[in-house]
Amino acid sequence: MLPGPHRLHRSADFATVVRRGARKGRRTMVVHAHVDSSEFRVGGPRFGLVVSKAVGDSVTRHRVSRRLRHIAAQLMSGVESDLMVVIRANPASATASHDDLARDFSKALEVATARARQERS
Repeated sequence: MLPGPHRLHRSADFATVVRRGARKGRRTMVVHAHVDSSEFRVGGPRFGLVVSKAVGDSVTRHRVSRRLRHIAAQLMSGVESDLMVVIRANPASATASHDDLARDFSKALEVATARARQERS
């Protein structure tokens, strides 16, 4: 479970990350990363999920969301505190194993973070 300070809540934050952030697509998801240069930043990295109806029915979407939140919580300690991340699940995430999701997320996050840092400099 992700603690409140580590979640994206506002739609404006989601829009900022998706529009301005670097992105990396994998088979099961697309990861958007944006460096938050705001001086009002509190806590560490913040994560948001987008799991649309294309992924499946509500039971499937909630299962995918729980898995992605769990994976994000595990990787949170290795992510810089000024990063905002949006994970958009693809339909393939519904049938993917937990290990496949974790592998895709960590690789996509690594590439998207590097691109976001490069764009900031």
